[in-house]
Amino acid sequence: MIDTEAKLSAFLPQIRQTTWVAVDTEADSLHNYPEKVCLIQISTAGGDELVDPLAGVALDPLLEALSGHELVFHAADYDLRMLLKHHQFVPRAIFDTMLAARLLGERQFGYSHLVEKFLGVRLEKGPQKANWALRPLTLRMEEYARNDTRYLKPLSDQLKARLATAGRLAWHQESCVRLIADCTQPRPDDGDVVWRVKGSHALGRAGLAVLRSLWRWREAEAVAANRPPFFVLSHDLLVSLAAAAQSQEPIEPLLPRHLSDRRRSGIRAALADGLRTPAGAHPHSLKHTSYWPSEAERRRQAELQKHRDARSAELNLDPTIIASRATLAELAQDWEAHAPRLMLWQREVLQGA
Repeated sequence: MIDTEAKLSAFLPQIRQTTWVAVDTEADSLHNYPEKVCLIQISTAGGDELVDPLAGVALDPLLEALSGHELVFHAADYDLRMLLKHHQFVPRAIFDTMLAARLLGERQFGYSHLVEKFLGVRLEKGPQKANWALRPLTLRMEEYARNDTRYLKPLSDQLKARLATAGRLAWHQESCVRLIADCTQPRPDDGDVVWRVKGSHALGRAGLAVLRSLWRWREAEAVAANRPPFFVLSHDLLVSLAAAAQSQEPIEPLLPRHLSDRRRSGIRAALADGLRTPAGAHPHSLKHTSYWPSEAERRRQAELQKHRDARSAELNLDPTIIASRATLAELAQDWEAHAPRLMLWQREVLQGA
């Protein structure tokens, strides 16, 4: 485990000199809150290493060294978002083995399945739901983590060769560029949306004010307890409590028996705070504007879908990787406005529709 400045300094030349690098991360979203990157797995021609982001070691030199390479990932989406959020890291280029498998028509594209199919190695399912923030890691956890990157390079070599033979290597390169861009886009301010949990649409404006207050209490409680919010109160219970407060119904029957007196008091205070919100400051219900396509647009979408499905069968691809149903609806509404959002290879596949 690389968990000191000295160990990291000794490892950096290996990163700088290697011809390839495979990367994965482990986080603790099931056990702690807010989640964080707990482990960075790195494989090179020199071997497999584990880097400990929780050890207080400055990782900037490592990230700078990684930025000089095309990094091999499997299902990079979550890793890219976590590395950006917690370490402000954006790779120069990636090779995503899951994307490669999907573009080759693989219907099962999990890492273990691909490693077994293409490399003949059966991986232990291992401690997938383990708490990666705990130290020291068990030997089983360490081996599981190393396996996550150990086979990525030979797997990517096989997939890359097959992509080249199929004439789809450029498709994959474009998809990886798009994935990096999508994962590094600034996220819009969602301060008036994040607390609107499932079921909140049924509440009136006064109930929404209570729900917002309850959600803020739960968020603070989760951070203080270092536990995911659903361990404090479920979404369903938040909405039920807000609805009861809105209707001036008793809340005690709704509270779990195991709830501590402190948390019961906190909930009551949050409810009271929400109820005190002046009517003019009540949140507005979000208006969902429904678009009803014309008959011509419905016919056009059906034609697009028929063509997409025929092309997907011809190319042995999952139709949704060419274009989702929502995308087809947008294209049917206005091709010129929405086609530029497609990748070049997707537009080429759909040409002639």
